[in-house]
Amino acid sequence: MKNKLTNEELQNALSRFTLEGEVKSCSPYGSGHINDTFLVEAGRKYILQRINSEIFTKPRELMENVDLVCRFMTEEIKKQGGNPERESLQIIKTKDGSLYYEDEKKNFFRMYLYITDCKAFDLVEKPEHFYESAYAFGHFQKLLSDFPAEKLHETIPHFHDSPQRFQHFLKAVEEDKYDRKKDCEEEIQFFLSHEKDLSYALALLKKGELPLRVSHNDTKLNNVLFDANTEKALCIIDLDTVMPGLSIFDFGDAIRFGANTGAEDEEDLSKISLSLPLFSLYTKGFLEACGSSLWEKEILSLPEGAKIMTLECGMRFLTDYLQGDSYFHVKRPRHNLDRARTQIALVKDMEKKWTEMKEEVQKYLP
Repeated sequence: MKNKLTNEELQNALSRFTLEGEVKSCSPYGSGHINDTFLVEAGRKYILQRINSEIFTKPRELMENVDLVCRFMTEEIKKQGGNPERESLQIIKTKDGSLYYEDEKKNFFRMYLYITDCKAFDLVEKPEHFYESAYAFGHFQKLLSDFPAEKLHETIPHFHDSPQRFQHFLKAVEEDKYDRKKDCEEEIQFFLSHEKDLSYALALLKKGELPLRVSHNDTKLNNVLFDANTEKALCIIDLDTVMPGLSIFDFGDAIRFGANTGAEDEEDLSKISLSLPLFSLYTKGFLEACGSSLWEKEILSLPEGAKIMTLECGMRFLTDYLQGDSYFHVKRPRHNLDRARTQIALVKDMEKKWTEMKEEVQKYLP
């Protein structure tokens, strides 16, 4: 990330946006690690962010995606009698009508209206939170079900192109630059034996059996805002990775992370399993919100989405281990290998529970 912003740079950025009233304060906000986020208090409250353009290398295209999606959702929410200012991110434009402001030092700023009386959770404190997050991401799919996903930029090319990631994995195995292959022969064989699973979804997309959808691509619990009083899901945030994709990938990544009984880097693999109750709860929330807008093949393929996302993530961890831990931050030797092993253990448990997973989604067929 670029250098810490000076007060002068912040004040300069603030002066570029169309705000109600005079700025009273601007202070760091939230726990995000990628963008710099500030809470601005004026006549109303706002969120100012400096986008990390080292991570998001196409910030203009990113903001075009966010704008297209937010404007479409706003109109859909209005049609349903909802409140777009609480249920969708609202971009605050600059005084010259732009979606962002870029200063002389290439700092890239954007602003949203702050959503009041809400909170977020980093971990599932109650099963109801997991259900609510599922409903929220399902509702996100439903709101955007008629949006032409091909209009969106692919801001991170091949983000969930599992077959291409498999080729990168093969190259890492072949090169073995750090002489680590000997440590993980069993894990390598596991991914080699699952090549067909990794190509399942994109093969169906090419055949027209799965539709291209707007995909959020980061369906973590803390990307859902909850009403502070009712703890009902309000709004999906962090739209930086919104791109054309597949609904089953958004569902699958949420299951990979949220229905795992252990931590992503747990060394004791006996603690790793798929929680069928949490899988059922998430399936219920997701499909109650968007099942009517999904194709039958999408609903039937939700377990495959969970399996593919877990395989892909595990394979990426192992690839990075073989390449000397150059992408994912590590805190100990073999950290990425431990991460890969947890994903493998989770896939193995999914395979044991495959019949139950398939039966669960079939309950929601029309």
